[in-house]
Amino acid sequence: MKRLLKVLLARRLAATPVGALILGIGWLLGRRRRRRAQQAGRPADHRTASRPAQRPARRAARR
Repeated sequence: MKRLLKVLLARRLAATPVGALILGIGWLLGRRRRRRAQQAGRPADHRTASRPAQRPARRAARR
């Protein structure tokens, strides 16, 4: 749901020159933040840091 709201907000902002400027500034700041985090050797995004490991494959279905 949060992702959908972000997309809708971005679409709305991109429709205006001022909104496009705000989106561009946010994109540049986020890019800089990710680059600095990568150089420091830590995850750049809080979503990747808290993502659990993949579950092992399930066994074949019972008969």
